[in-house]
Amino acid sequence: MAALTFTALVPMRHSSERVPGKNYRPLAGRPLYQHILESLLACPEIAQVVVDTDSPVILEGLEKGYPQVARLVRPEHLRDGLIPMNDILLHDTAAFPSDYYLQTHSTNPLLRTGTISRAIQTFLARRTEYDSLFSVTRLQTRLYDAAGRAMNHNPAELLRTQDLPPIYEENSCIYIFTRENLVARNHRLGERPLMLEIPRQEAVDIDEELDFRVAEFMMQERMKEG
Repeated sequence: MAALTFTALVPMRHSSERVPGKNYRPLAGRPLYQHILESLLACPEIAQVVVDTDSPVILEGLEKGYPQVARLVRPEHLRDGLIPMNDILLHDTAAFPSDYYLQTHSTNPLLRTGTISRAIQTFLARRTEYDSLFSVTRLQTRLYDAAGRAMNHNPAELLRTQDLPPIYEENSCIYIFTRENLVARNHRLGERPLMLEIPRQEAVDIDEELDFRVAEFMMQERMKEG
Protein backbone atom coordinates (compact mmCIF):
# COMPACT_ATOMS: atom_id res chain seq x y z
CA MET A 1 0.00 0.00 0.00
CA ALA A 2 1.32 3.44 -0.90
CA ALA A 3 2.37 5.69 1.96
CA LEU A 4 -0.17 8.30 3.02
CA THR A 5 0.76 11.81 1.99
CA PHE A 6 0.85 14.82 4.29
CA THR A 7 0.81 18.35 2.92
CA ALA A 8 1.69 21.25 5.23
CA LEU A 9 -0.40 24.40 4.83
CA VAL A 10 0.89 27.74 6.12
CA PRO A 11 -1.51 30.67 5.55
CA MET A 12 0.07 34.14 5.87
CA ARG A 13 -1.61 37.50 5.40
CA HIS A 14 0.38 40.53 4.28
CA SER A 15 -1.32 42.87 6.74
CA SER A 16 -1.54 42.46 10.50
CA GLU A 17 -3.43 44.82 12.78
CA ARG A 18 -1.85 44.24 16.20
CA VAL A 19 1.74 43.54 15.06
CA PRO A 20 2.27 45.32 11.71
CA GLY A 21 3.99 43.17 9.11
CA LYS A 22 4.59 40.42 11.64
CA ASN A 23 4.76 37.51 9.18
CA TYR A 24 7.85 38.94 7.50
CA ARG A 25 9.22 41.04 10.37
CA PRO A 26 12.72 39.92 11.42
CA LEU A 27 12.88 37.60 14.41
CA ALA A 28 16.32 36.49 15.63
CA GLY A 29 17.90 37.69 12.41
CA ARG A 30 15.51 36.42 9.76
CA PRO A 31 11.90 36.96 8.62
CA LEU A 32 9.40 35.35 10.97
CA TYR A 33 7.94 32.99 8.35
CA GLN A 34 11.31 31.36 7.69
CA HIS A 35 11.43 29.73 11.13
CA ILE A 36 8.34 27.56 10.63
CA LEU A 37 9.28 26.78 7.03
CA GLU A 38 12.64 25.41 8.14
CA SER A 39 10.94 23.18 10.71
CA LEU A 40 8.41 21.88 8.18
CA LEU A 41 10.94 21.27 5.42
CA ALA A 42 13.08 19.20 7.79
CA CYS A 43 10.12 16.92 8.68
CA PRO A 44 10.48 13.63 6.74
CA GLU A 45 6.76 12.82 6.92
CA ILE A 46 5.72 15.96 5.03
CA ALA A 47 5.61 15.56 1.25
CA GLN A 48 4.94 19.19 0.36
CA VAL A 49 4.84 22.60 2.03
CA VAL A 50 2.33 25.14 0.70
CA VAL A 51 2.21 28.83 1.60
CA ASP A 52 -1.06 30.67 0.96
CA THR A 53 -0.46 34.42 0.99
CA ASP A 54 -1.40 37.77 -0.48
CA SER A 55 1.97 39.28 0.48
CA PRO A 56 4.33 40.37 -2.30
CA VAL A 57 7.11 40.50 0.30
CA ILE A 58 6.62 36.85 1.27
CA LEU A 59 6.12 35.69 -2.32
CA GLU A 60 9.39 37.32 -3.34
CA GLY A 61 11.19 35.82 -0.36
CA LEU A 62 9.87 32.35 -1.16
CA GLU A 63 10.87 32.60 -4.80
CA LYS A 64 14.43 33.57 -3.87
CA GLY A 65 15.04 31.43 -0.82
CA TYR A 66 12.54 28.55 -0.86
CA PRO A 67 11.90 27.36 -4.41
CA GLN A 68 10.82 23.97 -3.03
CA VAL A 69 7.86 25.57 -1.25
CA ALA A 70 4.65 25.77 -3.29
CA ARG A 71 3.15 29.27 -3.48
CA LEU A 72 -0.58 29.89 -3.65
CA VAL A 73 -1.65 33.50 -4.17
CA ARG A 74 -4.70 34.13 -2.04
CA PRO A 75 -7.61 35.40 -4.16
CA GLU A 76 -9.06 38.82 -3.49
CA HIS A 77 -12.31 37.52 -1.98
CA LEU A 78 -10.40 35.66 0.76
CA ARG A 79 -8.08 38.48 1.84
CA ASP A 80 -10.20 40.27 4.40
CA GLY A 81 -9.08 39.69 7.98
CA LEU A 82 -12.60 38.61 8.97
CA ILE A 83 -12.67 35.68 6.52
CA PRO A 84 -12.85 32.40 8.51
CA MET A 85 -9.74 30.25 8.29
CA ASN A 86 -11.87 27.30 7.24
CA ASP A 87 -12.84 29.12 4.02
CA ILE A 88 -9.18 29.65 3.23
CA LEU A 89 -8.38 26.01 3.94
CA LEU A 90 -11.18 24.87 1.64
CA HIS A 91 -9.55 26.88 -1.13
CA ASP A 92 -6.06 25.55 -0.36
CA THR A 93 -7.00 21.89 -0.10
CA ALA A 94 -8.87 22.05 -3.41
CA ALA A 95 -5.68 23.31 -5.08
CA PHE A 96 -3.34 20.71 -3.54
CA PRO A 97 -4.82 17.21 -3.19
CA SER A 98 -3.39 15.14 -0.34
CA ASP A 99 -4.42 12.29 1.96
CA TYR A 100 -3.93 14.50 5.01
CA TYR A 101 -3.14 18.13 5.75
CA LEU A 102 -1.11 19.59 8.57
CA GLN A 103 -1.83 23.25 9.15
CA THR A 104 0.30 25.57 11.25
CA HIS A 105 1.20 29.27 11.28
CA SER A 106 4.25 31.44 10.77
CA THR A 107 3.37 32.86 14.19
CA ASN A 108 4.49 29.60 15.82
CA PRO A 109 8.25 30.06 15.24
CA LEU A 110 9.38 27.92 18.17
CA LEU A 111 7.61 24.78 16.99
CA ARG A 112 10.26 22.10 16.44
CA THR A 113 10.53 19.56 13.63
CA GLY A 114 10.53 16.72 16.15
CA THR A 115 7.20 17.83 17.56
CA ILE A 116 5.65 18.07 14.09
CA SER A 117 6.92 14.59 13.29
CA ARG A 118 5.57 13.27 16.61
CA ALA A 119 2.15 14.71 15.81
CA ILE A 120 2.03 12.92 12.47
CA GLN A 121 3.31 9.62 13.84
CA THR A 122 0.90 9.76 16.79
CA PHE A 123 -2.02 10.42 14.49
CA LEU A 124 -1.05 7.64 12.06
CA ALA A 125 -0.81 5.17 14.92
CA ARG A 126 -4.34 6.04 16.08
CA ARG A 127 -6.14 7.08 12.92
CA THR A 128 -8.61 4.21 13.22
CA GLU A 129 -9.82 5.80 16.49
CA TYR A 130 -9.49 9.48 15.60
CA ASP A 131 -10.26 11.45 12.44
CA SER A 132 -8.23 14.59 13.18
CA LEU A 133 -5.68 16.02 15.61
CA PHE A 134 -4.97 19.34 17.27
CA SER A 135 -2.20 20.46 19.59
CA VAL A 136 -2.82 21.65 23.13
CA THR A 137 -0.98 23.16 26.08
CA ARG A 138 -1.48 21.82 29.58
CA LEU A 139 -2.85 24.31 32.13
CA GLN A 140 -2.67 23.69 35.86
CA THR A 141 -3.84 26.93 37.36
CA ARG A 142 -6.91 28.15 39.23
CA LEU A 143 -9.53 29.24 36.70
CA TYR A 144 -12.73 31.27 37.19
CA ASP A 145 -15.58 32.19 34.86
CA ALA A 146 -16.76 35.75 34.21
CA ALA A 147 -19.03 35.61 37.26
CA GLY A 148 -16.14 34.74 39.57
CA ARG A 149 -17.10 31.09 40.00
CA ALA A 150 -14.32 28.55 40.33
CA MET A 151 -14.19 26.32 37.25
CA ASN A 152 -11.61 23.66 38.01
CA HIS A 153 -11.06 23.71 41.76
CA ASN A 154 -12.71 24.06 45.13
CA PRO A 155 -11.70 27.41 46.68
CA ALA A 156 -12.26 25.91 50.13
CA GLU A 157 -9.60 23.30 49.43
CA LEU A 158 -6.33 25.00 48.62
CA LEU A 159 -4.53 22.43 46.50
CA ARG A 160 -1.15 23.22 45.05
CA THR A 161 -1.54 24.20 41.41
CA GLN A 162 0.60 21.23 40.32
CA ASP A 163 -1.95 18.96 42.02
CA LEU A 164 -4.95 20.41 40.18
CA PRO A 165 -6.49 18.27 37.43
CA PRO A 166 -5.08 19.58 34.15
CA ILE A 167 -7.12 21.54 31.61
CA TYR A 168 -5.91 21.78 28.02
CA GLU A 169 -5.81 24.89 25.86
CA GLU A 170 -6.00 24.69 22.07
CA ASN A 171 -2.79 26.46 21.07
CA SER A 172 -3.24 26.73 17.25
CA CYS A 173 0.19 25.23 16.54
CA ILE A 174 -0.77 21.98 14.77
CA TYR A 175 -3.93 20.70 13.10
CA ILE A 176 -4.15 17.46 11.13
CA PHE A 177 -7.28 16.83 9.06
CA THR A 178 -8.68 15.57 5.76
CA ARG A 179 -10.38 17.59 3.07
CA GLU A 180 -13.40 15.28 3.36
CA ASN A 181 -13.97 16.28 6.98
CA LEU A 182 -13.28 19.93 6.19
CA VAL A 183 -15.95 19.93 3.46
CA ALA A 184 -18.47 17.95 5.51
CA ARG A 185 -18.12 19.93 8.75
CA ASN A 186 -16.63 23.23 7.55
CA HIS A 187 -14.10 22.75 10.32
CA ARG A 188 -10.56 21.46 10.66
CA LEU A 189 -11.58 19.11 13.43
CA GLY A 190 -13.66 16.03 12.78
CA GLU A 191 -16.09 14.28 15.06
CA ARG A 192 -13.31 12.38 16.86
CA PRO A 193 -10.33 14.72 17.30
CA LEU A 194 -7.19 13.66 19.15
CA MET A 195 -5.50 16.14 21.47
CA LEU A 196 -1.70 16.22 21.38
CA GLU A 197 0.05 17.96 24.23
CA ILE A 198 3.16 19.84 23.15
CA PRO A 199 5.82 21.60 25.27
CA ARG A 200 4.76 25.04 26.47
CA GLN A 201 8.02 26.56 25.24
CA GLU A 202 7.11 25.57 21.66
CA ALA A 203 3.55 26.85 21.85
CA VAL A 204 4.24 30.60 21.80
CA ASP A 205 1.76 32.14 19.36
CA ILE A 206 2.43 35.71 18.25
CA ASP A 207 -0.75 37.78 18.48
CA GLU A 208 0.57 40.93 20.13
CA GLU A 209 3.82 42.90 20.40
CA LEU A 210 4.67 41.31 23.75
CA ASP A 211 4.36 37.84 22.17
CA PHE A 212 6.83 38.87 19.49
CA ARG A 213 9.34 40.03 22.09
CA VAL A 214 8.96 36.84 24.10
CA ALA A 215 9.45 34.71 20.98
CA GLU A 216 12.51 36.79 20.02
CA PHE A 217 14.10 36.21 23.42
CA MET A 218 13.32 32.49 23.44
CA MET A 219 14.65 31.99 19.91
CA GLN A 220 17.88 33.79 20.73
CA GLU A 221 18.31 31.61 23.81
CA ARG A 222 17.72 28.49 21.72
CA MET A 223 20.31 29.62 19.20
CA LYS A 224 22.86 30.07 21.99
CA GLU A 225 22.28 26.47 23.07
CA GLY A 226 23.03 25.27 19.55
